[in-house]
Amino acid sequence: MSSTMRQPLAAQPVDGFPRALDLPHGRVELPVFLPDATQGVVRSLDATDLLACGIEAVQTNVFHLMQKPGSATLKALGGLHRMFGWEGPIVTDSGGFQVYSLIHENPKYGSLTERGMLFRPEGSTRRFQLTPEKSVQLQVDYGADVVICLDDCTHVDAPREAQEDSVARTIAWARRGKAEFERQMQQRRVPAGRQPRLFAVVQGGGHRDLRQRCAEVLLEIGFDGFGLGGWPLDAKGKLLLDIIAYTRELISAKLPMHALGVGQPGNVVACARLGYNLFDSTMPTRDARHGRLLVFRSDPATSALEEDWYSHVYIQDSCHIRSDAPLSEHCDCLCCARYSRAYLHHLFKVKDTLYFRLATLHNLRFMTQLVARLRALSVEGALHG
Repeated sequence: MSSTMRQPLAAQPVDGFPRALDLPHGRVELPVFLPDATQGVVRSLDATDLLACGIEAVQTNVFHLMQKPGSATLKALGGLHRMFGWEGPIVTDSGGFQVYSLIHENPKYGSLTERGMLFRPEGSTRRFQLTPEKSVQLQVDYGADVVICLDDCTHVDAPREAQEDSVARTIAWARRGKAEFERQMQQRRVPAGRQPRLFAVVQGGGHRDLRQRCAEVLLEIGFDGFGLGGWPLDAKGKLLLDIIAYTRELISAKLPMHALGVGQPGNVVACARLGYNLFDSTMPTRDARHGRLLVFRSDPATSALEEDWYSHVYIQDSCHIRSDAPLSEHCDCLCCARYSRAYLHHLFKVKDTLYFRLATLHNLRFMTQLVARLRALSVEGALHG
C-alpha cells in the first residue's frame, strides 16, 4: 500500500496547512521545532528536561548513530526511544547532508556513486557504506517516527551540471528508498496506523526548473511529506527566500514540509510564514553552550514576531557580574524562574556543567514559545499572507 494511502496525517486548518502530524509515538502540533539529538542526546539534557521546556519531538541522524553507538548496539538496546528514555516522536535524518559535507570538504574521506555513499570519517579506520536502502533500514531499526529518504545534497552555488546530477540521483534514491520502506513494513507486518511517515527531499539548488522537476517526480512517487534540500543560506549567510518560497509552492499545502537545518529564530519565522511546518537545528543548543542566549523583547504570547522581536544576551559580558535580574522576564523555564544573570555568568566563567543545562533549557524554551506563537498566529489567520 502506498504510504500516502494510510490514515490522514492531520487535520487541516482553513488556510490548508496542517496543524498537527500524527505519528506512532504521538501527535506533534505544527509548526514544531526539533532540537537535534544528533547522537541520541540533546547535549546536557535528559528526556525529562526536554519535556519540561515543551519539546514535542527530537531529530537524530543516521550518519552519526551508525558510527556511535553503532547500529548493532542501538538494536540490542531496543532502539532510540528506549536507549535515551524519550517516549515522544523522533525524526531521523538520512545522513546525506553530513556525508556530502564530509566528502565536499575533503574527497579523501569518501566517494559518491549511483549505488550510494562510501565514507571514512576523519580519525576512523573503518569505512561505512550508506545506500538508499540501508538508510531506510537503519531508520526503521532505530524506531523512527519520520523516515527521510537518502538524498544527494548540493550547495546552491554548485554548477548546473552538478545540480542536474543531484536531482537525478535524489529521485532515483527516493524511489529505491520508498520501495525498501514498503518492503520493511510488509516484512515486519507493521499495521498501517503504526507505520512511520516517509519523507523525500526536494533538491535542485537555485534553479527553479530543477526544483520543479524534482518535486513533480517525487510527488508522483508519493510521500507523506517533504524536506527542503540543499544549504538554505547564501554565501553571506542570508536565507534564500526566493527559492525556499518557490519550493514550498511546488508541494501541496496539505502535505507537511520540513525546513531542514533551519533554526535561527528569524529564519524560522520567515519559513513558517511561507508554509513550512517542521524545523531543526543545532543552533539554539550550541549557542546556549557558548553563552549566546535568546530573549523575547515582549510577551511571546502577544508578539507579532515582526522587526526586532527578539535579542541575544551574551552571558560572558561583564555587565552581568552583579545582575540579580533573570535572563528573561518573559520566560518560565527553570533557569529564568530560579537563577539570576549573575549566577549564570559565574557558572559560565567557572565552566561548570550546570551552566550548560540551564542555558540549554532556556534556549529550547525560547524555541517552544516561538512555535507556540506561530501556531496561534496560524489559527488567527495572521501567519500566512
